[in-house]
Amino acid sequence: MPTLGNPTGTIEILKKYNFNFQKRFGQNFLIDSHILEKIVESAEITKEDCVLEIGPGIGTMTQYLAESAGQVIAVEIDKSLIPILEDTLSPYDNVTVINEDILKVDIQKLVEEQNAGKPIKVVANLPYYITTPIIMGLFESHVPLDSITIMVQKEVADRMQVTKDYGALSLAVQYYAKPEIVAYVSPGCFIPKPNVGSAVIRLKRYDRPPVEVRDEAFLFRLIRAAFNQRRKTLANGIGNAGDIPCGREQAQEALEKLGFSPSVRGEALTLQEFALLSNEIYYKIYG
Repeated sequence: MPTLGNPTGTIEILKKYNFNFQKRFGQNFLIDSHILEKIVESAEITKEDCVLEIGPGIGTMTQYLAESAGQVIAVEIDKSLIPILEDTLSPYDNVTVINEDILKVDIQKLVEEQNAGKPIKVVANLPYYITTPIIMGLFESHVPLDSITIMVQKEVADRMQVTKDYGALSLAVQYYAKPEIVAYVSPGCFIPKPNVGSAVIRLKRYDRPPVEVRDEAFLFRLIRAAFNQRRKTLANGIGNAGDIPCGREQAQEALEKLGFSPSVRGEALTLQEFALLSNEIYYKIYG
């Protein structure tokens, strides 16, 4: 069994199975053992843990996780990787591989069946195009979750960590979890090399969100409305949102009541300020 996590072992396995990278799945396999060790260490994996790994690829990270965790559930969308995973993970009896699209998996059911409903830890090396739906899906579905430790594009990780920024994902992450970048990763740590730098970020789930809102779903509808039409003012964005029964004038009134200019844009508001605005507009609509 070749040791993965280095170029030689990875290339050996890829040649053995004549594997062709699928661009549509954004496949880049880690070949740096130091980064792999850093991910497992940052995720604070112990034998008490059930880990959900999203996108195991050829099983590189899975091997490291299996050494440290009680059990690992690895969900891989590319069926051509399943025979490789059966090979590379054959020494481990604590790994379950599921050939499925993670966005279609009933993770709640999985956690109940595999971990008696106790919080799991998620570890993943995510392609850029699917980062937001996966993270939002995990948080918004309220799956029992201790933390998410993920490799993402450096720019995305940087955005998640700052307290005031330009996207709905940043605000959602800050609502649900404490973000911390634990490592920056150069393109040379992957086969094939991606075009951009990456970062490992750990999102430690809060027991309670740092802001109080009357309706969580309403807050996120408001945030999405703010960023769906970036060139518009926040009041216009809210007024044009089909799922918020609030006109532009009402939105302007709420903003002015909180001390904002009626021409303010969404990226100017912090999570705390969005929470205040959400509560104000919710009260205006629903009383």
